[in-house]
Formats: sequence, C-alpha cells, structure tokens
Amino acid sequence: EYILLQYLLDSVDKSLEQRLTDYILSRQLPDGSWSLYEGGDGNMSATVKAYFALKMSGRKADTPVMQRACAWILRNGGAERSNVFTRILLATFGQLPWRVVPAMPAEIVLLPRWSVFCLEKVSYWSRCVIVPLMLIFAHRPVCRPAPGHDIRELFKKNPQDIKRIDKFIPGSHLKNIFLMLERGVKLLEPLSPAPLRRHSIRKLEAWTRTHMRGTGGMGAIYPAMANAVYALKLLGYDANDPDMQRGLQSLAELVVEGHDQTLVQPCVSPVWDTCLSLAALAEAGLRPERKAIRQATEWLFDKQVFAQGDWAVNAPDLNGGGWPFQFENDFYPDIDDTCMVVMALLRAGAQRDPDNRKRIAQAVNWVLGMQNSDGGWGAFDIDNNHEYLNNIPLADHGALLDPSTADLTGRGVEMLAMLGYDRRFAPLARAIGYLQAQQEECGAWFGRWGVNYIYGTWAVLSGLGALGEAVTRQDWVRKAVEWLKSIQNEDGGWGEDCISYEKPELKGRGASAPSQTSWALLGLMAVGETGSDAVAKGIDYLTRNFNDATHWEERAFTGAGFPKVFYLRYHGYSYYFPVWALGVYARQRKGLMTRQQCLSRAGALDLGELPALDSPCYRARFER
Repeated sequence: EYILLQYLLDSVDKSLEQRLTDYILSRQLPDGSWSLYEGGDGNMSATVKAYFALKMSGRKADTPVMQRACAWILRNGGAERSNVFTRILLATFGQLPWRVVPAMPAEIVLLPRWSVFCLEKVSYWSRCVIVPLMLIFAHRPVCRPAPGHDIRELFKKNPQDIKRIDKFIPGSHLKNIFLMLERGVKLLEPLSPAPLRRHSIRKLEAWTRTHMRGTGGMGAIYPAMANAVYALKLLGYDANDPDMQRGLQSLAELVVEGHDQTLVQPCVSPVWDTCLSLAALAEAGLRPERKAIRQATEWLFDKQVFAQGDWAVNAPDLNGGGWPFQFENDFYPDIDDTCMVVMALLRAGAQRDPDNRKRIAQAVNWVLGMQNSDGGWGAFDIDNNHEYLNNIPLADHGALLDPSTADLTGRGVEMLAMLGYDRRFAPLARAIGYLQAQQEECGAWFGRWGVNYIYGTWAVLSGLGALGEAVTRQDWVRKAVEWLKSIQNEDGGWGEDCISYEKPELKGRGASAPSQTSWALLGLMAVGETGSDAVAKGIDYLTRNFNDATHWEERAFTGAGFPKVFYLRYHGYSYYFPVWALGVYARQRKGLMTRQQCLSRAGALDLGELPALDSPCYRARFER
C-alpha cells in the first residue's frame, strides 16, 4: 500500500521502492500468493496488492514470480474477489470502475445520532478510515498507471464491464436490505444539492484536519493516515500545507530500514510496550528505585491524556485520564492501555506519591466511566455495539464496531482487584457477570486483541486470580484451567495460529511460541497452578528455548488488529512476556508473593472520590 500511495502522491523514490519490493518478493509463498501472517495461507486482497505494487514498480507480467501470483488469483476467483478496501484502491487507479465500490456519500457526515447509520455508531478506527475515504469518494479520482502497468490479467472478466460485485445472498435478510438501501443511495447521490455537498465536504475536511493533530494523527494507524493525506491532495493541498506535511512525515516514519530488509510497519505501540516492559521488570524483582523503573514511570505519566476525545459523545460528563497506544493520541485513549499502565504503575510503586495517586485515580475514574451497559469494556467507546451495522456493504471486514470483549474486561477486573476492590463493588460484579456469560463451552475466552483463545483466557484468569481463592476455586474458573492444560503441546509450550479466528474449532492449536506460552503460564499461575506439572513443563520450554545471542525467537504473529483481516507481530512480546512469566514463577516457587498479590491483598487504595460512578450518563446506562 505504501508503494502504491507514492504513485498517487507523485513522490516515488525508486531506491526505496526497490528495497520495499525486495521485501515483498521475499514474502511470497510457493503457490504464488501472499498471506496476512507468518505461516498463513494465501489471501486474495494481500496478493492482489502485492502483485499490483510489483507491477507498478516495473515487474513484467511474464516473469515467474508474477505468473505464479496471477495463476493463484485467477484460480481463486480473480481480483474482483478482493475486499472492499482493496476495491477502493483499485478504483482509484482505474483498475475497477467506481460503481463497484459501496456508496460513501459525503452527506453521511450530517446524519444525526438517531439515524440507522452515523459516524458515531462505528468504532474509532472505522471513523478514522471512513471520513477521509468519503472525501476520496466525493472526488472519485482515477490515477491510471502508465501503459503496461495495469493489472487487467488478474480479472476473470473485463473489469470495466463489471456492473456490481456485492450481490444479494439468499437467507441473509439484513445484508440484502442494506444492499438494497445502498443501491438506492447510489441512485440518489447525484441529486444532492451542490451547496449541501460543499457543506458536507467542508465538515469532512475539518474533522480530518482536527484528527490529524499530534504525532501520527488519525489514530496513528497506516490506512487512516494514508487516506487522510491523499484526501488533502485531492482537495488541492500540497506538501506546504502543515497537516499534509505532518501526515507525510508520520507515514515516512513507519518505514523501517533494517540491515537486511526494508519494510513498512502499520503502527507503533510505545505506551503498550513500555507498560508491559515495566510490569515484567517489576515482577522480575527490579525495585522502584532503579533508574529504568523510575524513568519509565515518569514517561508514562507524561503520556496520560486528559482531553475529552471522541468517546465523550457518549459520556459528556466524564473527565479524561486514560492512556493511548501510541506516542500521542488525544482523541482516542483506550481501555486496554489504560488498565495495563495503571497496573504497571502500581507494580512500580508509583502510588506512594500523593500526586501520582491522584493521577492514577483519574485514570481509574475514566475506565469506570467507560464501562458498557453489558458489564464489559470495549477498547475506545461506550456501547459501540450496533451489530446490525456489520451487514452494510462497506463492512465486509466484520470489524466496524467496538463492543465489549472478554480480554479487555478481564483487564478491567484485574486492575480493580489490584486496587483492592472485591465483588461487592458494583462495576466489578457486572464485569464478572459479563465474563461468565462470554465463556466458551470448552472453558476458554475469545481474544479480540491477541491470538486468540490463549490470549483471552490469560487476560480473564489474570483478572479473576487477583480476586483470590474464593473466585479461582469456582467450577467455571477451573474449567478454563483444564482447557489450558489440555492444549499444552508436547514440547511443553503453548501456541495458537491466527486461523482460529476463521475456524474456532482450531482454538488453542498451533506451534509453541514464547509469548503464547507465557500467557498460558501467567494465566495458570494467577489461579494457583504454579506447582502443577503443566506450569513446570511450560517453564522448561521457556528456559530451553532461550538463546544467549538471540534470546527468544518468535516469528509467529500473535497480535490481532482486525481478526481475519489484519494481524500484528509485536517484536517485544517475545522479550517481556517470558521475563514476566519467569519472574512470577521464581517468586512463587520461593514462597513469595508477586507484586500483583502484594497489591491486591493490601486492602483498598484510597483514591478519593470517583465522580464517574455518580454521573448522570453512568447511572442512566445501568438503570436501563
């Protein structure tokens, strides 16, 4: 995508392009396709984009690399089988007609919150991607490649003759209704009054510019950043425009120049990596006085966000106090990072300082105020759970929304337990009820943000374990323990492939990986299994697979961006999670309490008033 964007921006660096195409070629599978993750099968959209980028950079269609890719695409239905966002990219280059792209009229920005669809009803990442896409759709640009660089050969039929790609599906009534509505919107869109269209475009531009502020901007995720920059170009701005300039710089900073390869990462995760590293070091025994602990603590406090972001639409009476995933993201702090940062700060002893305790209280208050009405937590918004919207033609990726998930709810439970709250605390009781309702028949929990059921089960067990034996001895908790033990590999480790998102029957199955082994170990040890054979074998796996030169090697993608669509490999996971697991094991085998246990058993930390619990929005949510 980065290679193709440079052609849209007229800023191709042929030397960089060559290094990036070398990387793409190194990732091609023997059957000619490209996958979404290490060890995965070929993916249509990834393969079409890889082929197109290679063709634009000068690769001829008659070379073996291109012939294998073309043959794979045609065998699997042709480039017309690409997902919606790939189709939009192809339409931008004139490889598909714009009529096959789902309607995204600019006037959507004017829809009120009570309407069937509006921007406030979709997740933050969808908003950041869709808003600049609506600006692009309003222009419907066609940037045709030079002769010989098109990809007509990837289609089963002449792409310019394709009338529609999204078709009615027998039995899928809601999808079919939305498809009919979308076709009606396409017919009516040309009738929109010019003043209304101009007003809508101005609002979209203002929203985009506002959300491009800060390091990265637009949530600091590649698709949204790229769309925003291209949208500004279509509006007539050049590199002298401050927002365009900052956007281009942020995209360039995602390019990673290694000693043997050059690639583009989709995002950065400094807050997440820092708080997890801090937690691991604290559980491994580093004292709060150590320089690394002190500096990390100060850095995290510096990144706390007090501004009211987009989340405030559903909680205008809630004060800020969360943490983002990135270096800077005032509009979208998230529950996962905030809970993990608070727990890391507690482990590091930051609460001993009254000023720090006040800051922690502000974060806890924000998390409590963000609890969903079902008792769980999502990532960025409150009650962003309008499931029917996953049936609109634009949502073929199935990740349009941000509902409660077990992994984030487990994180909220763990944070509250570490602060000394118990099941008598209403938010905690609601969360436990949500987790019981979400447990799979086998005993596991789904992992939305990590791969997959091992991750979700670790997050939940860590939270429940912090509540003490009265909870961990319950039958439903023991069922999760037995599931984790049942999926342990012969080598003593644990592993799970990303395919479990598409085939849940394969949950918990895959080659052992250091990060996933550590999650299983941490989950088991949290509920009293430190002395079990399963934990001993898992610890042995970690120690046997440590190399003095390379430490723990992990090529598996164990992070989930959007299940089935976009996966991540966090390069820090194979460092701090094993250190964390080994640290906990070492302390418990010596009969010592972990930092988490010391905190959760010390009684409630005095955080003062938590105004979120008495706010009108919060009360109304749970009175319903």
